[in-house]
Amino acid sequence: MQKIFAIAFEGETDATLAELVDEICWLRVGQLSRMLAGLRDSKIGSAIMAGQIAPRNLFDLHPDWRALLLLAKLKRRNAESIFCAIAGELEKIGVTLLPATTFLDDFLVTRDLIAGPKLSRREESDVDFGWEIAQKIAALDIGQTVIAKNGTILAVEGFEGTNETIRRGGVLGGRGAVMIKVAKPNQDMRFDVPVIGVETITIGAEARIRVIALEAGRTLLLEKDEVILAAQRARITVLGR
Repeated sequence: MQKIFAIAFEGETDATLAELVDEICWLRVGQLSRMLAGLRDSKIGSAIMAGQIAPRNLFDLHPDWRALLLLAKLKRRNAESIFCAIAGELEKIGVTLLPATTFLDDFLVTRDLIAGPKLSRREESDVDFGWEIAQKIAALDIGQTVIAKNGTILAVEGFEGTNETIRRGGVLGGRGAVMIKVAKPNQDMRFDVPVIGVETITIGAEARIRVIALEAGRTLLLEKDEVILAAQRARITVLGR
């Protein structure tokens, strides 16, 4: 008999998740031994990463002994290196980490205009320019989002995440800036997959962003109908390319 077992993190995971799964195990970020024990004891064979751990918590860890050993082996400590190491620990107990897009094919961004009016020539130019820069910073594993306007890069995503990058770019550029979000050239689709949802549109509207351009086929668009409605209300164009 199949069951859904969830690993949830205190201060991160919405408590209503407990109502949607058969069993849930609550942890603090860094309790690797307890996480592995929970999966092993419940005889879990496959796992999918979903949701987000706030970046700041990666610097506020209270790791157990197993997590300390794992971190000590890492030369670089970023999302990809940490999650890769965790995937390796899962494999040791017989748990296969599946792509984060598993069961979510219908939520992948398509290559077309998703919402909002067509772009002006200036906006098309900014998307082209920002796309080139976004791919370069993604390749360097710095971030996956840039904000551009009138041929100038206003903000580059760092450790703070997409939302803060949008806010920063909006303050600098005022009304009419363009947001571009791409995947890494060698994106591991098991984790850290680019995602946008209604919150992205809300923050974009507050920052007076005009366009959100996303990489088709490698970005998840959650709550698509709600995103389209919110974008139309805010007169934000959302497109996949």
